[in-house]
Amino acid sequence: MNAEIIAVGSELLLGQIANTNAQFLSQQLAELGINVYFHTAVGDNAARLEQAVNVAQARADLILFTGGLGPTKDDLTKETIARLLGRRLVTDEEALRAIEAYFVRTNRPMTENNKKQALVLEGSAVLKNEHGMAPGMALSVNGITYMLLPGPPKEMRPMFTKYGRAFLRSAFSLSERIESRVLRFFGIGESALETAIADLIDAQSNPTIAPLAGDGEVTLRLTAKHRDQAEAKRLLDETEAAILTRVGRYCYGYNDETLFTKTIERLKERGWTVAAAESLTGGWFLEQLTAIPGASAVVQGGVVCYTNGVKERMLGVPQPLLETDGTVSEPCARLLAENVRAMCGADVGISFTGVAGPDPLEGHPPGTVYVGIAVRGRDTAVHRLTLSGTRDDIRVRTAKYGCFFLLETLAAGD
Repeated sequence: MNAEIIAVGSELLLGQIANTNAQFLSQQLAELGINVYFHTAVGDNAARLEQAVNVAQARADLILFTGGLGPTKDDLTKETIARLLGRRLVTDEEALRAIEAYFVRTNRPMTENNKKQALVLEGSAVLKNEHGMAPGMALSVNGITYMLLPGPPKEMRPMFTKYGRAFLRSAFSLSERIESRVLRFFGIGESALETAIADLIDAQSNPTIAPLAGDGEVTLRLTAKHRDQAEAKRLLDETEAAILTRVGRYCYGYNDETLFTKTIERLKERGWTVAAAESLTGGWFLEQLTAIPGASAVVQGGVVCYTNGVKERMLGVPQPLLETDGTVSEPCARLLAENVRAMCGADVGISFTGVAGPDPLEGHPPGTVYVGIAVRGRDTAVHRLTLSGTRDDIRVRTAKYGCFFLLETLAAGD
């Protein structure tokens, strides 16, 4: 079963909005075991839409459309499909009543063109719109299935989740269970990770292994198909174990977990509290931690020590050290971590100092970073990093490395 997604709307081609609908539908179809081989975007033009449909018909069993179901003249998706398939457009009475009720409820006059939104392809299965006006629809003609969905994501997503998936499962007798699991990695690049598991990727069939890199992290999506859910889980477990024997050190979590949520979780498990001294990160590290519900149980506080004066006066870094070793140095990172821990009465102190750029500092190029980890009763560890990217990239990756080093420390035990 091969699918193509056609997004209709000139605003997509003008760059005014991103095509998040195609991303969502691709994820949903992958879970159903349906391959998506093409994404197409076309403007509000009947001739060009017709051309896109002709191309899709030659290479897809399932064509999904998003957008162009509204009341205005440039909403022309269902009119174009109706003409191509030789089908009439008929009024869905339930949809029309829902549209009329909306205008009564909001005390607004209903213009005649709003009735257009209740039109559906003759003989189609109507997909109810519980978050807007225009219903979706789906039908099969000459071995190809067409599904028309509204453009606004707040309407399209719940419609597809509740009604579109059920239609496809029934229409294509999709009995296989699709189970997915995302493994999240940090501290290793995409190419290094792929090299370490290249033979597993080359041999993949079921489960499949799909790498994806972004924001300094790498994820592996494992997807297994089987009629039996327990067997699909066993396949995932087996593949995950093979991967982790090679790169398990860099795997910090699963699915929607982040380095920051994982750090809060592990701190709670250990009963540790944390304090931070942030120079180049400017408070971004603590901002991410404190955005997580329940962070108050483990976050004591911190200091944004952006200037040498604050480092000296508030965090006790001696002026001679700042003059000789500099702020971008191991000794400075060490003292910042130790002193913020003591000042805040925390179990662990973490410090960030370095050069975010774009200009060098103290003779060090942008991306030179030191992260200090001071734990009560242990020797302080300082990690030196050489990062690349924009100023924001370096700041974000520095904070994430802080979480990664904290997680390693927490895993090391007492």
